[in-house]
Amino acid sequence: MKNSKLTALFSALMFGFIAVPKASAQIQNAEVLNAPIDISKDFQNYLNTFYFADELASFDPATGKGTIKYLRYNYKTRQAFNNMMMKPDVEKANEFPTTEYAESPVLPFEIQFVSDRTVRIKTTSGPQFHPQKESLMLVDGVAPNHPELWKYSKIEGGHSYTSKHGRVEILTKPWHVKIYDEKGKMLTSTLHDTDFKNTYTPTLPFSYVRRNSDYSRSMGAAFSLEPDEKIFGCGESFTQFNKRGQKVVLWTDDANGIQNETMYKPIPFYMSSRGYGVFMHHSTPITVDFGKYFSSANEMYIGDDEADLFFFIGEPKDVLDQYTNLTGKAAMPPLWSFGFWMSRITYFSEKEGRDVARDLRKYKIPTDVIHFDTGWFDVDWRNNYEFAKSRFPDATKMMSDLKKDGFQVCLWQLPYFTPKNTLFPEIMEKNLAVRDRKGNLPYEDAVLDFSNPETIAWYQGKLKKLFDEGVAVFKVDFGEAAPPDGIYHSGRTGFYEHNLYPLRYNKAVAEITQKEKGYTLIWARSTWAGSQRYPLHWGGDSETSNGAMSAELRGGLSLGLSGFSFWSHDVGGFATKSPENIYRRWTPFGMFTSHVRSHGEPPREPWLYSKEFLEGFRKADNMRYELMPYIYAQAKESSQKGLPMMRALFVEYPNDPGAWLVDNEYLFGSSILVAPLFEDVEERDVYLPEGTWIDYQTKKVYQSGWHKIKAGEVPIVVLIKDGTAIPHIGLAQSTKDMDWSKLTLKVYASDKTTSATAKVFLPDGDAVQEIKVTKNGNNFDVTGNPLNGKTTFKTEWIK
Repeated sequence: MKNSKLTALFSALMFGFIAVPKASAQIQNAEVLNAPIDISKDFQNYLNTFYFADELASFDPATGKGTIKYLRYNYKTRQAFNNMMMKPDVEKANEFPTTEYAESPVLPFEIQFVSDRTVRIKTTSGPQFHPQKESLMLVDGVAPNHPELWKYSKIEGGHSYTSKHGRVEILTKPWHVKIYDEKGKMLTSTLHDTDFKNTYTPTLPFSYVRRNSDYSRSMGAAFSLEPDEKIFGCGESFTQFNKRGQKVVLWTDDANGIQNETMYKPIPFYMSSRGYGVFMHHSTPITVDFGKYFSSANEMYIGDDEADLFFFIGEPKDVLDQYTNLTGKAAMPPLWSFGFWMSRITYFSEKEGRDVARDLRKYKIPTDVIHFDTGWFDVDWRNNYEFAKSRFPDATKMMSDLKKDGFQVCLWQLPYFTPKNTLFPEIMEKNLAVRDRKGNLPYEDAVLDFSNPETIAWYQGKLKKLFDEGVAVFKVDFGEAAPPDGIYHSGRTGFYEHNLYPLRYNKAVAEITQKEKGYTLIWARSTWAGSQRYPLHWGGDSETSNGAMSAELRGGLSLGLSGFSFWSHDVGGFATKSPENIYRRWTPFGMFTSHVRSHGEPPREPWLYSKEFLEGFRKADNMRYELMPYIYAQAKESSQKGLPMMRALFVEYPNDPGAWLVDNEYLFGSSILVAPLFEDVEERDVYLPEGTWIDYQTKKVYQSGWHKIKAGEVPIVVLIKDGTAIPHIGLAQSTKDMDWSKLTLKVYASDKTTSATAKVFLPDGDAVQEIKVTKNGNNFDVTGNPLNGKTTFKTEWIK
């Protein structure tokens, strides 16, 4: 009896039915290993020296190149009425010999024109003896320059360039760069010291800091913020959606949750409600103070000793299109990736994988992917790219059998190798890891150095072997802990390589996947600018709570406003067993995201909850699979235009002031509005943009504005824009078995609407096609079918 109990306990531990204790998270804002670097502290240190951009010393309008004269300042203190104040004041040079160093240096400035909507501003704080020829963040390595798209004119006090979308003014003294839209509205401007003469608040203008500790320099690009201006983006940020009034630290971090200010996916890009966006083209730590300290100042504190800033003029869609033209648009993932992914932490054996596959089909839960997390090796978490033979006697046959039944296999892995890992000696012998200043390891683990081509070749070889065995996709976990003080093969330290590490990591896996499988697909946690080229990414280790569900949406919307088309999250939360009432409401939220995976502490399988939960999960999953033609077409269009599948309301409705205020609902593609239930309720307040909206489940009709709307049978509010035909497909248990030759167009139209359109993209198609339907009595008829001969359409008027 005693032995049988021990055996049962061992099995429970091995196969995940008892949660295994995990590592504790680090305390935020503590000076511990890999704590985010907040560059803004250097700009507040009275020991440092500051140089304020003062006047345009020279400028050649033909080349856009010139110089700026900087004035030297130090902080001075003054006590007044028991209050110590600190304010910058003009300072004399302190170098010796006095003949050798400039008190007021004159340094390079340049303006370029990437497109008729995109302006590039470059400044430097000193000579650049090791310029970077190509940038991994830019899709082509370098940015184009098209000065012919902008017309130059001399103006009083400076220079002006005009395109059909905007105008840029460069004023000589005091030096300003002002950016306007085509209607003449000033969008933003550099800030000069004279702009703060009317305040007692000591605020830094456009400047750079020279640290007293080591004479290193960092740029402080200060720009204006106007009243009512709102700021969005900065990557997968889980704090309040509008970043105005916040200080955001852009440093890739293992956030250990999604209800704090650090980020797995920081992106040095943001957009403004005034009609512009900004890309800070750097990989160093960056801190942006969006009016937190001084409400009218946007302070971009850039760790780099130069500032390279791209400004995009236009509405959100224009800005995202321009930004992703520069840094890359998301590749289109394969059809099966849009199906449901079943996972937990973790399946430990071939038997478990086969059992889960069997039960998914038994309980009729449409699924396309089964994911094996941290337990497919001999030792849990010890990644050596080898299936444990004792528990996976024939992994190749398992994956072959699963594929025949419509299941693809995803495997977890990471780029860190513990000293006990069997690959550790080889990694060290071949010099594939990041080193410290002595040539040893910065950590006890070996961290793969993806700036080394030999490391990439070695690593991709390991993945290729698993692809050959039948793996379809890899989970690209971690990547946030590249040593900040490490020495990399690129010749740079982690100060420049830490934030680039996720991009290098994402790229390495995506490119071998494309080469071996013919599609670009990963499942990654960490990113930097440019990572959107390598879909897809998920929202990290979320808590299992209402607050986490809400934060997850804010993070996803923010990432979507940072150039990412595809994004997912752990349905139900990750950290503990998901309470049924949360899992029940989180499930349809996941189903209305570009990709959907249930994952986290077990149990995750819907049949291990109540019968009512199982039925509800199945209905939500069925809904997604029947909507697959809509999802697939919207995905294709999003990838082509740099748009997020899950988009903030103002992306589609930029002229609706209310759309800029909403962060707890979203558009799924262009035509479906989704409002999840973040509490255990049956109805919620929903804001509807202009026009008429029809409830997907209840068929009730609503006009624009605020409404209290009751959820349908599936616990979520979903509405369709009037005049939209949503393509549906016959239910199948995997995308492999879908019949794309017969689609149903469900027409959501009010009585006064006489026509509607649908967008369809076939799995073997070349482009998204628009299908038109016209009202004919009590139904709508297809009046334009460019897919004639490939697909037939049945219409159904939803009323």
